[in-house]
Amino acid sequence: MSPRQYDKTHMKDHTFRLSILDQSIVRNGKSARDAVAETVQVARLADQLGYYRFWISEHHNNKMIAGSTPEVLMVKLAEVTERIRIGSGGIMLPNHSSLKVAENFRMLEALYPGRIDLGIGRAPGTDRLTAYLLNPSNRFAEEDFENKLNELDAFFTDTAATEHGRILAVPMADTRPQQWLLSSGANASLAGKMGMGLGIPIFISGRIAPEAAETYRNAFMPSDMFDKPEVLLGLFVACAESEEKAELMRKALLITLVSMDMGVLKSMDNYEEIEQYQFSPVELDRIRQVHQNKVVAGTPEQVKARLDELASAYGADEIIATVIAPTLEDKTRSFELIAETYKLHDRISAIAE
Repeated sequence: MSPRQYDKTHMKDHTFRLSILDQSIVRNGKSARDAVAETVQVARLADQLGYYRFWISEHHNNKMIAGSTPEVLMVKLAEVTERIRIGSGGIMLPNHSSLKVAENFRMLEALYPGRIDLGIGRAPGTDRLTAYLLNPSNRFAEEDFENKLNELDAFFTDTAATEHGRILAVPMADTRPQQWLLSSGANASLAGKMGMGLGIPIFISGRIAPEAAETYRNAFMPSDMFDKPEVLLGLFVACAESEEKAELMRKALLITLVSMDMGVLKSMDNYEEIEQYQFSPVELDRIRQVHQNKVVAGTPEQVKARLDELASAYGADEIIATVIAPTLEDKTRSFELIAETYKLHDRISAIAE
């Protein structure tokens, strides 16, 4: 079957799902246990508010981020929620054995059928040395990633074999987790060719053009996971009742992002200090060059207008929002405001798959 061409009329005035990605950020004066507990609390809230899916990330060797093993935390999240899909955003495949990833996610699918997502990333989610320690056989070669994806697919379809016979990924779950490839654009056609969903992480790279989504759609081949292309857009969001509060939330996030770039790891939780903080010329240049387009900030109406605009530009079927706020209260309120603005309780059945 050859790749399909899809009608671009869906790129105007279309509805889209709303989801959440959480990174288990360790707040000042708090512990990793507190960070994970916050993630669990936000997942429960997301389930109640009507968000479609809740993803968690994989990072290593970063004391500010407690989320290193999404496949473990997902068990807890699925157990304490009822409806929402639970997934990885993502599993950094070069760090792991394809067989072990398949077995982990088949077990999750056996426990929570129809609710599990496997978002897959190519980057290590850490520095190169830590990536090597996670997987000493990692050659950091471009062609290895596609090979590992093909291995993973073989384990999920029970077609993996060696000269000594078949290799089964157990348990043999009746259903398969949804698979999404997280791509800055380079792997967009690969996601389409393999019939996967495409996740475009603007919160990681703010310079990904909408053409990446079109490349994916043009290359898409229907699969047992998706019968049509699905594009998910990942963004940082700061939503508050006032523009001033939202702008301070945005500034706090930018302080954290540029400090992480420079290895200082600043986490801002005091609004007076945030307001008084002066970016250095180096930090301002870093913001302009790298982080400028990653954050959508404003009142609920302003955030909605910008999310609608971006969803239309990319033809996105879904937006997954990450909120890193100075306080847990501001973080949860941000998600509540977005849910209220989009009337998620009213829309969730209409826009679900």
